[in-house]
Amino acid sequence: MPHPPHLPPRLLVADQVAGRIGLLGLPDGDERAALHHRHLAEHAGFLALPDDLLACVDDRAGELLVLDPYGPDTGRPLVRRRIPVAVPAEHLAAAPGGRHLAVTTGLGRNEEAWTGLLTAVDLGAPDGAVAVRVRGRTGEPGVTVLGGPSPLVVLRHREPGELLVHRHRDLMAAPPSCPPADPVRRIGLPDADGHGDAYDPVTGRVFAAAGSGVHRLRHDGEGLAAEPPLPWDADGRTGGRGYYLRLDPVRRTLWSCVRGGPTAPGQWPEWTNDAWWHRLDTGTTGRLELGPGLVFRLAVTARHIAYSRVHPDGDELILLAAPATPGARPHIAARLPLPAMAGAPRRGGTPWDGVQRRAVAASPGAGLVAVSRGGHGEVHVFDADLAEPVTTLTLPTPLDDGGHLALVTPGDGAHADPVGR
Repeated sequence: MPHPPHLPPRLLVADQVAGRIGLLGLPDGDERAALHHRHLAEHAGFLALPDDLLACVDDRAGELLVLDPYGPDTGRPLVRRRIPVAVPAEHLAAAPGGRHLAVTTGLGRNEEAWTGLLTAVDLGAPDGAVAVRVRGRTGEPGVTVLGGPSPLVVLRHREPGELLVHRHRDLMAAPPSCPPADPVRRIGLPDADGHGDAYDPVTGRVFAAAGSGVHRLRHDGEGLAAEPPLPWDADGRTGGRGYYLRLDPVRRTLWSCVRGGPTAPGQWPEWTNDAWWHRLDTGTTGRLELGPGLVFRLAVTARHIAYSRVHPDGDELILLAAPATPGARPHIAARLPLPAMAGAPRRGGTPWDGVQRRAVAASPGAGLVAVSRGGHGEVHVFDADLAEPVTTLTLPTPLDDGGHLALVTPGDGAHADPVGR
């Protein structure tokens, strides 16, 4: 059952290196519960489920965890369910109702792909939650799970660019010993560089980001029909492509960050970054310059979109005012400085190998934004509506690699984006 709307926000802070997940109340920062020896699969992230629940994967234990952030308030444990899944987890997604899930596997700490295991999960099976593992193609596939009477699992493979479609019920009926799973349909993509997935349950559209644009499929009953891709170019700004894609349920908008500039990782301070959006109901697409450096994931608040930008000249949280009114265009509302990280990326080195990073989180039902300070064990909380800091939370572990965050408010509707973030 949903929790009362008057309950305060909750922040989950995962230190995937130290193996700890803390549950904090906001804005006071009091820790309500903690999980030890739990190593979040950071790339798969947290997945919002109905009834204010969250799912994530413990990448060391090989378990899908269903978390109840408001459970400890009434004496219930933070972990509601534990289901075995194949790891290292790469992507995590659920059908809109939250019952049918899928987990793909990636490289983990390996130099090349070595496992193609896919786990299908049914949280509502008659005898309790059931998980089934099957074998597919190795790589780092993205995944979406489409709703309806017969949910579909759509895997996005980079090489070759291809979408593989499975029926969730077929995966659940597979015998033991990880048998090969043949898709019911293969849909070719023109690029071998796909990165970024989203699914809109309202229209039944699946979105896959690639160099040539955002490719679209529409789920019509049990079939999938291809539609023209969405271009990255908009508002006179051209070049680059988005490496991240997410659905904003408040404004019914797709968001990404288009990266351009030099391709060499050592030149990352010269990368250009534009906020990119596409209104799902009107078809309007736009771009807005954010600034140079490293910008990747974003967070959705009730009235803003939040990006963190890392650059040798100074890091910042960028808040885009994003009115839900049709026709209203996003604009930059504030640029808020973030304290430097001692292990931040340097000029000439890559922005992701052996350096500290930042995680960002928000709730579509509130105005708070949380940003981590990797290596320092700190999370900075801001009020996006007032464009000012609220508090700095100090954690018992350093949050190396930036950690990972999820911010929850009761009834925020975050599960309308059914892909792990």
